[in-house]
Amino acid sequence: MTLIDLLRWAHVVGAAVLLGTGSGIAFFMLMAHRTRAPALIAHVAGTVALADMIFTATAALLQPVTGAVLAHLVGWPLDTGWIVLSLILYVAIGLLWLPVVRMQIVMRDLARAAAAEGTPLPLRYHRLFRLWFWCGVPAFLMVLAIVWLMVARPAIPGLDT
Repeated sequence: MTLIDLLRWAHVVGAAVLLGTGSGIAFFMLMAHRTRAPALIAHVAGTVALADMIFTATAALLQPVTGAVLAHLVGWPLDTGWIVLSLILYVAIGLLWLPVVRMQIVMRDLARAAAAEGTPLPLRYHRLFRLWFWCGVPAFLMVLAIVWLMVARPAIPGLDT
């Protein structure tokens, strides 16, 4: 196995982790939310935040490194249109993802408090969940777009020189 093969493998695995963790987190959080059970939501939100910090953060940190080294070794300039667009989308995803992790932790804490007090979830929890959901939708779609860009490597008018 060459270094290029190893980097390509690591980059594809990283993309799979981002897609898989993102969709899994969204699914489990949504299913827990639908129960309206504070104790269950607290548990799932805690697990989701931990998974985001372990899996998503690791993959998110390694993706640009493996991508840049791979592009260099293969001979793709980093100012190639599809790479530039991928990086723009990557930054936009990060700007949506970082607050989402914080929201998950706050939702977990609000659900824990509601469970301990035997009260329904507070309005703040529901507001945060809606915001969490609507940050996640475009972020996930952008991850899908980046995967498509990596596979198709299309010419991007206005970005390609």
